[in-house]
Amino acid sequence: MDTSGGVRAEGSAVGHFAAGEPGGDAGVRCGRTPAPHRPAHGRGVAERRAPRRRRPSRPSEADLGCFHVSPPPGGPHQHATRALYRALWDAVREAGRKDLHPVLAVGVEITAALRTALIPDVAVLNRPPVSVDYPAAALELVVEVWSPGNTMRERETKVAAYAAAGVPYLWTVHQRGRGTIEFRAFELVGGTYQERVHGTGDDVVSEVPGPVPLALSCADLVPVS
Repeated sequence: MDTSGGVRAEGSAVGHFAAGEPGGDAGVRCGRTPAPHRPAHGRGVAERRAPRRRRPSRPSEADLGCFHVSPPPGGPHQHATRALYRALWDAVREAGRKDLHPVLAVGVEITAALRTALIPDVAVLNRPPVSVDYPAAALELVVEVWSPGNTMRERETKVAAYAAAGVPYLWTVHQRGRGTIEFRAFELVGGTYQERVHGTGDDVVSEVPGPVPLALSCADLVPVS
């Protein structure tokens, strides 16, 4: 169904994006305690890639100079992620868009007010996937699958960063537990993510906003018992 809710990029205005959703306990690793002569917030995106800085062995995201290291995603998270990746892959091929490339868990060089570097679960690139990290300009769509362990602050921070970086489309899947999910698709309009599609349960959402035409069954995002 279509809705008209919006998500702003600045400050606490993103709060209603995840209002009432439970928090979590995703791991946070901030490295060494800053020495008096070192900036408390660490380095930015460019310095994060320097050889002398060791990266965590698990997929991680840098937020204000700290690495947020999440545990391996659970089965429902992996199922939803791969289902969306397959749907996008098929839609891109069907549309004959050789300039678009769906990818899984790539590093994104986003430097916004929060100075974050992110790893979306799925992304659609407008250039061949031949690098390790990609600038925001390479992104046509990002997809985030919210697990119960994703805190409200983490979700708001990611949404704000994507909006500030000008990523045209954002899809989210919130796993509610007991085999239920909520799918939302947003379009960036004037620096604000406007919700265009919302589905749950057995809903089949059509005309999902994105770089290619796509219809999606929400039931496909949940593992079959």
